[in-house]
Amino acid sequence: MTFSHLRSALADVVAIPVTPYKNGAVDLSTFKILLRRLIDNGVTTITPNGNTSEFYALTAAERRLLIEASSEAAGDEATLLLGVGHDIQTAITDVRLGRDAGIPMAMIHQPTHPHISAAGWVEYHAEIASAVPETAFVLYIRNEWVTAPMLVELSDRCPNIIGIKYAVPDPTQFARIRDLAGADRFVWIAGLAEPYALSYAAHGATGFTSGLVNVNPELSLALRDALRNGNYSLAGSLLARISRFEEMRAEHRSANNVSVVKEALAQLDLCDRSIRPPSREVDDSDRTEIAEILADWATSHNLLATPRPSEKTVVT
Repeated sequence: MTFSHLRSALADVVAIPVTPYKNGAVDLSTFKILLRRLIDNGVTTITPNGNTSEFYALTAAERRLLIEASSEAAGDEATLLLGVGHDIQTAITDVRLGRDAGIPMAMIHQPTHPHISAAGWVEYHAEIASAVPETAFVLYIRNEWVTAPMLVELSDRCPNIIGIKYAVPDPTQFARIRDLAGADRFVWIAGLAEPYALSYAAHGATGFTSGLVNVNPELSLALRDALRNGNYSLAGSLLARISRFEEMRAEHRSANNVSVVKEALAQLDLCDRSIRPPSREVDDSDRTEIAEILADWATSHNLLATPRPSEKTVVT
């Protein structure tokens, strides 16, 4: 699979699957079913071991099992973008496990360390990417102090870095860093999911990440199509449909980011709602509200129709 093909795969909905548990252990059978549900509903790019997968709550052995299960479930019907991180050697080990399982891309999680220098940040990513040159890499940018020159240096050193998952909540800064680093140098992905997909698309993002897609693939893919068609009016209407669900995920510094998704999946009888500390399950009030949102989504699909050409918003 060429880097050109992989760049195309990133310009899409990049789904971050949940990691279901059963009696405290990773439920691989249900995990595979959830991945197949995504693929069968038209999702073609998936990030196992991402943040919605509870990456930081998984052991090395569990991550290995999920790598193998992802490859088995996806086959050649979806492109996998494996989440890796922690210390440099651990990240490289996971990338190589993914490579050996047929996973062609890896996303490097933002490093968690109390003392990060700009030069050290560059070196961290360069050492991981250069260790597995046959794998394509995406950088996960969550800090506003990451600059365009840092990204350009990494690209020059490691041409297998092909994408940027930008998760700083500032569309103006995104536009600036994309312009300075080079619009065509990387595939630019809105890393804060659907709520920022429209504003980032207006500034050149061609893909967006999603946890919501686990629950309602139809809505996420409809938003993707609206953005591709330049129909920003329809995109805005779709975002209004999902806004409360995403607000609930973002509340309290995103404390319930994953648990809201898992609660919705549990109410759909797709997986258990259990989640590992330091996250927690949602309370009864949130469960009631999530049920109301699911009921609304189930009874109204008028916004999902493909717009006729005359209905498209033309951006000049």
